[in-house]
Amino acid sequence: MKRHGIRLGVRAECLAEYTRYHVRIWPEIEAAIHAAGIRNYSIFHFQGELFGYYEYVGPPEQYAERMRTLAAAPRMREWWDIMEAMQIPHPARQPGEWWAAMEEVFHQD
Repeated sequence: MKRHGIRLGVRAECLAEYTRYHVRIWPEIEAAIHAAGIRNYSIFHFQGELFGYYEYVGPPEQYAERMRTLAAAPRMREWWDIMEAMQIPHPARQPGEWWAAMEEVFHQD
């Protein structure tokens, strides 16, 4: 299992709508996230910043392929089009990233 932390901004005028969408995500999106090997997925908000946390439980060598499969899941592009309009990518993100990946520096079970 590998833990992932990610961040980006959310437009202030969109926070309530963004939250409403996430109260109950679409079943196709929920199933695709689970099929990709993502567990314990949470998104937190603080002063215009979103912090996402998830655990990938699949084989490490399959992570990139599973993320490509997730991106191609039914209705995923539709979901992302709605979400991305409400988000502000972090200016320091790496090329190809939407959410900026964070480095884990501490963990305690």
